[in-house]
Amino acid sequence: MTDEQPNNPLHGVTLEAMLEQLVAHHGWPELSERIKIRCFQQDPSVKSSLKFLRKTEWALSRVEQLYLDDLRLAERNKERNRRRAARRARAANEDASELTAAEEVGELTTPEEAGEPQET
Repeated sequence: MTDEQPNNPLHGVTLEAMLEQLVAHHGWPELSERIKIRCFQQDPSVKSSLKFLRKTEWALSRVEQLYLDDLRLAERNKERNRRRAARRARAANEDASELTAAEEVGELTTPEEAGEPQET
């Protein structure tokens, strides 16, 4: 029997990695505001926090939930940025095709035709 969990976003993520990522993203002060536990508030360290979290189920579940919320938010932002980039690319392609169509019709003039002085 395999130990794969394809639908579990926490699969393969250690508690230490989770905590380090949360600290890097939020910092200890914000983390202690979001999850009210003393090991985040007084002299915080990864080592002391890991020790406490491994013994305290309710605190562990809050840390995991915050980590999952951050993952979902990052995924939403990634998707939003992908859609924005696609819209920008489509707009740029439309502008380029309009320019090409205008050149074919002869609507664009050269600087000489517009009466602008030529650079020598």
